[in-house]
Amino acid sequence: MKALVVLAHPTAGSFNHAIARTAAAALSHSGHEPILHDLYAEGFDPVLPTAEIPKNGDVDPVVREHCRQLSDAEGIVIVHPNWWGQPPAILKGWVDRVVRPGVAYEFGEQDSGEGVPIGLLRARGAVVFNTANTPAVRESKVFGDPLETLWRNCVFGLCGVEQFHRRMFGVICTSTRRQREAWLDEVTQTVRRLFPPT
Repeated sequence: MKALVVLAHPTAGSFNHAIARTAAAALSHSGHEPILHDLYAEGFDPVLPTAEIPKNGDVDPVVREHCRQLSDAEGIVIVHPNWWGQPPAILKGWVDRVVRPGVAYEFGEQDSGEGVPIGLLRARGAVVFNTANTPAVRESKVFGDPLETLWRNCVFGLCGVEQFHRRMFGVICTSTRRQREAWLDEVTQTVRRLFPPT
C-alpha cells in the first residue's frame, strides 16, 4: 500500500518531525510504502496561481507530482501544529494546490460547481496528528475544535475518504520526555491499527 505522509512544521527536530518519522516507520514496518513530504524542508510554494485554479489548468510539475502521489495513496497521514485553530499556511497552500478538482474531487456533468462534489481519492483512510499548547477541554469548549471540522468534513469527507482519525497531542510546551515517548508509541499503534500489515 502506498501511503502519503505530509509534514508541516518549520523547525527541524520538532515533535511534529518525530511524529512524522514515527508514522512513516510504522507504515514501513507494516509492509507499506510511505512517501514523506516535509513541506518546509522542500520549500513547497503554498501560493495558488490563477493558472492552476481550473480543473484542466496549467499545473506546476512539482504540484503535479504531489497530485499523482495523493491520487495513488491508499493511506494518508497529515502532521502539523495547531496555529490559531488552523494548519500552518504552507499546509493550507498544499491543500489549495494539490487537493484539486480532477484529482481529489469533481462535480457531476450537470453541475457547474455549485453542488456537492464527488470524492475521487482512493485512500481507504486518513489520520491527522496535531500538536497544541491549548488544553483539549479549552480547545473544544472555547473554540469548537475547528481542525476536526476542517479535516474530517471539509477535506477528507468531501474527497471520499470515509475512515478518518485525528489526535491532538498537548500541551507540548509543558510535556515531559516520558509523555512524548508515550505519544509516539500511540502514533505507532494508531497507524498500525488504521493501516494494518499487508
